[in-house]
Amino acid sequence: MNERKRKVANIALNLFIEKGFQQTSIQEIINSANISKGTFYNYFTSKNDCIAEILENIRYEASQQRVAMQIGKDPKNREVLIEQITIIMKLNKENNLQSLFENILSTNQVELKKLVLQHRVIEMEWLANRLVDVLGEDIQEYATEATVLFFGMLHYMTFTLQLTNSDYSLTELTETIFSYVEILLPQMEKRNTTMINNFALDLLQKNVHKKIPTKTELVEMANQLIEHYEFNEEQQDMIDVILDELQRDHIRKIVVKKLLKPLLQLFEETPVSSQVQLFTNEVWKYMKSI
Repeated sequence: MNERKRKVANIALNLFIEKGFQQTSIQEIINSANISKGTFYNYFTSKNDCIAEILENIRYEASQQRVAMQIGKDPKNREVLIEQITIIMKLNKENNLQSLFENILSTNQVELKKLVLQHRVIEMEWLANRLVDVLGEDIQEYATEATVLFFGMLHYMTFTLQLTNSDYSLTELTETIFSYVEILLPQMEKRNTTMINNFALDLLQKNVHKKIPTKTELVEMANQLIEHYEFNEEQQDMIDVILDELQRDHIRKIVVKKLLKPLLQLFEETPVSSQVQLFTNEVWKYMKSI
């Protein structure tokens, strides 16, 4: 997201939190951002699209920070995982997303509720996979349920600490609750039962996930960008590197993810910045699916 678009999105987010999503009109966003109606619709197709992009970019930023944090470290490093978990919490807090989520979930906006659920489920899936990285393949069957327990404890502990004006650090809170989950997991394995079965997981994923693009579709998107826009040498080199990675038999995910932010920066304030943003988001979704 280029800086101008990001500024409009931040203004919209502040209005949604201050006035409520339904009570905020597109015209109010346009007036507050001091832009034309055409500029708004060049950036977003609707208020829903604006929210979707805000959440997508927060997840993208969290992903970039997490990848950077893990480079050169042992995947089983517990301390790295603790810090990675706190990243999205800090971003949510900085953007006051909890207030926005509460506002959205109190409405009858089905598509908006789906966006909030998607934001949360993607985070659950990420943590379930990282639990397996850190604690071993033996917990694979229980990883999702352990993740649900983790976030349940985290949510109500945070709620109670805030309600009582208690001082706490996100890292300490995360580490403490993670240690509780580590105690629970052997009991889950011993009982060899889970409350959340595979059918429920499949249903959850189908209900919240957007369509995952194919590798062929991503290559086609990149080729269309190349065909319709004259790149400078640095832009062309970056696109070529990403295309080469996408067409490998074994895609190096960590390499591709590290290239996405520099790609966006190369196209800021260009006529195709929105198209490159869309391409980047689709690549990111694909990387998370493989």
